[in-house]
Amino acid sequence: MSKNINVLALVKGDEKYIFLFNEKNRKKTLRQLGRFASNPDLSFTWYDAAVMSQKVRKLTSIEEAMESRYRAASSSD
Repeated sequence: MSKNINVLALVKGDEKYIFLFNEKNRKKTLRQLGRFASNPDLSFTWYDAAVMSQKVRKLTSIEEAMESRYRAASSSD
């Protein structure tokens, strides 16, 4: 399992949303996006949640591909 930490940030006016996640807590991060979107006291919208969740999934797939390449290169040495 990767020890990499992914960082995803969104700034909306005075509010800053910063998410740190890895493969282990990716699902929790996705749920948190939904909780923020459903909170009427925040400017974080369902659109923001959708865009950010796509980025979480994309970063996760990129990380998995890089790890796969690294393992393949390591095993061929």
